Amino acid sequence: MYVIGGGPGGLAVAYALRAQGVRAVVLERGDRVGSSWRRHYDRLHLHTTRRLSSLPGLAMPRSFGRWVARDDVVRYLEKYAEYHELEVVTGVEVSRVERTADGTGWLLHATGGRELTGSAVVVATGTNHTPRIPEWPGLDAYRGELLHAGQYRNPEPYAGRDVLVVGIGNTGAEIAVDLVEGGASRVRLSVRTAPHIVRRSTAGWAAQFTGILVRRLPVRLVDRLAGPMAKLSVPDLSAHGLPRPDTGLYSRVNDGSIPVQDVGLIDAVRKGRVEIVAAVEGFEDGKVVLADGEHLEPDAVIAATGYLRGLEDLVGHLDVLDARGKPVVNGPHAPKNAPGLFFSGYTNPISGMFREMAIDAVRIAKVIARQQSLAGK
Repeated sequence: MYVIGGGPGGLAVAYALRAQGVRAVVLERGDRVGSSWRRHYDRLHLHTTRRLSSLPGLAMPRSFGRWVARDDVVRYLEKYAEYHELEVVTGVEVSRVERTADGTGWLLHATGGRELTGSAVVVATGTNHTPRIPEWPGLDAYRGELLHAGQYRNPEPYAGRDVLVVGIGNTGAEIAVDLVEGGASRVRLSVRTAPHIVRRSTAGWAAQFTGILVRRLPVRLVDRLAGPMAKLSVPDLSAHGLPRPDTGLYSRVNDGSIPVQDVGLIDAVRKGRVEIVAAVEGFEDGKVVLADGEHLEPDAVIAATGYLRGLEDLVGHLDVLDARGKPVVNGPHAPKNAPGLFFSGYTNPISGMFREMAIDAVRIAKVIARQQSLAGK
């Protein structure tokens, strides 16, 4: 069988399948495992603890520290594939998955005209597949410097410059702080909807621990609990343009919006080093137009506006995606109309992405092994 994607989700599934006695070949479009992690900005660290971010079968080294750096994540993924002797074929991109003619398996159309068949397929290409920049009015005529956050590496090129960061997810917030600390002359952060902000750790208690404890609780209950906790741990930033959200934290999570973990943003906003401005509405005469009518002329615009999953061409014809292009199921449950097709890594849980991918990998492998055992009888 085949696993599409050589990131943490795909590698974890491949190992878990081997542990169940099922041969799995990982198909990775990049030239090395963990290709998306290699493209992230330099200062990135996991927002989840090392101990709860290990994949099955190999713990992350204690030397990596509590919050694992991007380069160490990449080293770990390389070691993981090597340690478990996983079958990884790089430089192969799967463009389309469809049923075999006899309906008993899956046919993969891949780079170089390859046609590969397998009894089961796990899609684990991740959520950071294709950079997304909104179709802002006037963007085509804008000649200023504009790049997606996926192209940002470090603040060095922006020292002494005026930079506008668009989007206040975890990426936008951290890039804004990185720019301030790296010597940008002015940093503004464009916000459409004020996010929930949480401390990454309070008195040694990681936010991830709370996420694990409350994950199975009713949404409304978690919303009610989160409000008072936020008031105790996070200062009111309304005077600085970041009011407390009027919708609950867990309700936002269910809509796909993960809280921003503070890695310096709160202090930067309070001190005026990161200025909060309105949402970007478009571009006009070489300037950025904001929702409140203000026109800005920064030296550079960094769009931290997220990614597309890029699954439509791959599996969209199978009726296994919802209206937002997200798989209708994730983990050990295959879509009812596509038995043998699994997805891993397409949720963004508050309990930690790596942790949940590790759990799902074992569950997926057990289901596939059981199905193959029954088919062999």
